[in-house]
Amino acid sequence: QVQLVESGGGLVPPGGSLRLSCAASGFTFTQFSMAWYREIPRQERELVAVINNGGWSTNYADSVRGRFTISRDNTKNMVYLQMNTLNTEDTAVYSCNAENPYSGLRYWGQGTQVTVSS
Repeated sequence: QVQLVESGGGLVPPGGSLRLSCAASGFTFTQFSMAWYREIPRQERELVAVINNGGWSTNYADSVRGRFTISRDNTKNMVYLQMNTLNTEDTAVYSCNAENPYSGLRYWGQGTQVTVSS
């Protein structure tokens, strides 16, 4: 049974930091690139950050580049999103995504709410 379970969301003041975690199970983690998406009501889901299966290649949305860092631990089947210098526009539901670039298989987590507010 495939599972992606996010944690680490919450309420943080502007300028603060949060670290999101995603625990993966039920599939061969090292065959999948991993990504974080975020969704704001009435807006399109946005790709925030992506990391390749080996962890040596990353890419970021322009809106978060320099503030967010994606990483993964292939020994623990975990992916992380370190978010620094948060602002109110970062408020969203953040979801973990796994994608196999060869088969096209995609899996999603349920999401975790991040609210940036004073």
